[in-house]
Amino acid sequence: MDYSFNLYNSLAPGGVCLALKKILKNSEAAPVILCIGSDLSVGDSLGPVTGTKLKERLAGTNCYVYGTLAKPITAHEVKYMNEFLKETHPLSPVIAIDAAVGLAGDIGLIKIARRAIKPGSGANKRLSKVGDISIMGIIAEKSVFNYALFSATRLNVVYKMSEIIAEGVTSFVLDYIQNGAVRQAQADAFKAFL
Repeated sequence: MDYSFNLYNSLAPGGVCLALKKILKNSEAAPVILCIGSDLSVGDSLGPVTGTKLKERLAGTNCYVYGTLAKPITAHEVKYMNEFLKETHPLSPVIAIDAAVGLAGDIGLIKIARRAIKPGSGANKRLSKVGDISIMGIIAEKSVFNYALFSATRLNVVYKMSEIIAEGVTSFVLDYIQNGAVRQAQADAFKAFL
């Protein structure tokens, strides 16, 4: 099942959190977050802006965030990231975040799905898929001139989307960590009782 939230919906951050809870309800390992994009184009900066916000908000937790404004992960580096993530975080589900193009009526939507992202497909690039869960921000209408649309995207739209995604993902991760601590405490208490 796919979930969509409009960037002007005040309940969107909570919706992002709830969608991730439904998709990852049986996950045993903390998720790894991969934010894809470049800081060289406003329309392609959703991933790095979101990654920067997540890195700040999740500092001190055991959640790994890859792809920030300081160290962006572009679509070309995804094939290397796939191997790296499989070796470094073999049990962790990967939440991939990227900007995307879509139908004119979808601009401003944040779409969450239980499937990998194919970065660069909006720019007609044929690159490998990445992630187990995708979070895509639709920032422009799909057309032959996607490069021009990416550079003509308003920073305000990208910034609002990144804020919603960062808030929702942060809530999900902190809740996951807290519930994990509670489960561990219950298991320890049960062992002590025996």
